[in-house]
Amino acid sequence: MKKLRNSMFAMMAAIAIVVAAPASAQNTASVHGHVNDAAGTPVGSADVKFTTDKTSEAKDRKYPYSFPTDASGNYTGTGIPPGDYLVVVVKSGVQEDYQMLTLKSGDDKTLDFDMTREEYIKAMTPEQRKQLEDLKKKNSEAISANQVIAKLNATLKTVTADLDAAAPTKGDVSADVTMMKQAVDAKPDAGVLWVNYGNTLLAQGDHLASDDKKAGKPPMSDDAVLKDYSDATDAFKKGIDLESAGPKPSAPAAIAGSYNQMGVAFSHAGKVSDASAAFDGAAKTDPTKAGMYYNNEAVTLYNANQFDEALAAAKKAIAVDPNRPGPYYLEGQVLIQQSTIDPKTSKLVAPPGCIEAYEKFLDLAPNDPLAPTVREVLAGFSQTIDTKYRAGKK
Repeated sequence: MKKLRNSMFAMMAAIAIVVAAPASAQNTASVHGHVNDAAGTPVGSADVKFTTDKTSEAKDRKYPYSFPTDASGNYTGTGIPPGDYLVVVVKSGVQEDYQMLTLKSGDDKTLDFDMTREEYIKAMTPEQRKQLEDLKKKNSEAISANQVIAKLNATLKTVTADLDAAAPTKGDVSADVTMMKQAVDAKPDAGVLWVNYGNTLLAQGDHLASDDKKAGKPPMSDDAVLKDYSDATDAFKKGIDLESAGPKPSAPAAIAGSYNQMGVAFSHAGKVSDASAAFDGAAKTDPTKAGMYYNNEAVTLYNANQFDEALAAAKKAIAVDPNRPGPYYLEGQVLIQQSTIDPKTSKLVAPPGCIEAYEKFLDLAPNDPLAPTVREVLAGFSQTIDTKYRAGKK
């Protein structure tokens, strides 16, 4: 008898388990869909709420089932019991739309809320329709602006690649100049476009100047070269002004880079004082890279035979970045011109600081292409200079 009772108990437990488990799964339904507003824009961060209470006032109504929309306006609801439901869309506490829905056991239904439908628009007040038209206009303008920006980003990508490819040979980038001119015309308030327009003009000026040199023509006598450099500096200035203005100015590094490019353009155009001022502007805007900018200034001044000014710029570069080799080389190059000959030993005597500058350059850049020449210069200071003229025998 005990064995029979145990067997019956096991059967009842088994029956309870088998019957209970699938009951909730079989007696529920699921719903999914998409929500967009009257302007056709997806409604994200809203709630799609379900209730069978259709008689209570809206403020008193309870919604036992609620499902959020994602950023794309999509939602999914599961575990909803069968019944006749009022389904509403609530955004920021405001009911935006509603529909009626009947669910049966096992249903998986699609329920979209498209507020562009005619009956929804007709139910709007005149004020709401005016707001809708304003919203549609703004959305249209935003879409157009985004399309323009996407096109400009593609242009920037193409131009950047072209400039990189043309740089080693100073190739022709006139097509890129045209593209960037169209870009700044399309969106004249974007500083980054003006800076890149300046880059193309600078590169094209260098291309024309290179061709002039190959033909034996002085580039500074070529009006086309001078115009490209002049237009480039104007574009850089425009870009800097835009990058520096507004509630969200560009990062100092970007603005300083634009100053540097303007300095290069002035330098190539032979406008040394303007170039020097631009490099100073770069160094002050981004002190973290001041060593590079002062070095560029020193190179420009040295190439223009303004040696005292070049030495001063090189010393500023060393002061802010003592591990940059270039300024030491320039310091040595300026100082070596002040070398003298010892009348007693007839040996070349370097001015104070010259040997030290060259040695520091070699210490920092032993494999630099200029290193062999610097070593020869240093070796020369230990040699006796023959200062006597010996005429040949008659």
